[in-house]
Amino acid sequence: MTIREIAISKIQQLPESLVQEIIDFITRNHQAKTANHSLEGDRSEAWARWFEATDGLEITPEITPTVPIREYQKRLLHKYRKQGLNL
Repeated sequence: MTIREIAISKIQQLPESLVQEIIDFITRNHQAKTANHSLEGDRSEAWARWFEATDGLEITPEITPTVPIREYQKRLLHKYRKQGLNL
């Protein structure tokens, strides 16, 4: 007997109210998995685009008397804002 046949056999022995609960549970579980998978894909794509875009930006990491820390921070914030991040 396959797992499907065993499950069907057990479900057939249950009262109608419990069968409806099983159907509701399976439906919710499937929808949640589908939604999570979709979000993960969207998130992965967004991160990939962000890293791709930030790789092209230049920022001078060295802090010298001509580039004080404040100026470096401003440039860094400007870089991230160009990427759509609100810090």
